[in-house]
Amino acid sequence: MAKRVPIFKPYFQDQIMAIPPSLDELVSKSHPVRIVNDVINRINIQELLAAYKIKGSSSYHPQMLLKVLVFGYLSNIYSSRKLEMACRE
Repeated sequence: MAKRVPIFKPYFQDQIMAIPPSLDELVSKSHPVRIVNDVINRINIQELLAAYKIKGSSSYHPQMLLKVLVFGYLSNIYSSRKLEMACRE
């Protein structure tokens, strides 16, 4: 029997918005989230991906969720509602 692989929701960080500015243009070059993004993009998360169980609908990509959590801890944000507001920033 073939090994089943988890399916994640699409995650295109560099996608262009419907209005001319891209997400890259909306975040300042000195914002700490850029450092979190670079660090998480460089680490190997294969063990994290292997730990995912296949159940129900597609999940958010673990790399994106890890970035949100690390940025939250860096900013002393632990509430999921406050994390949501910080992501909208």
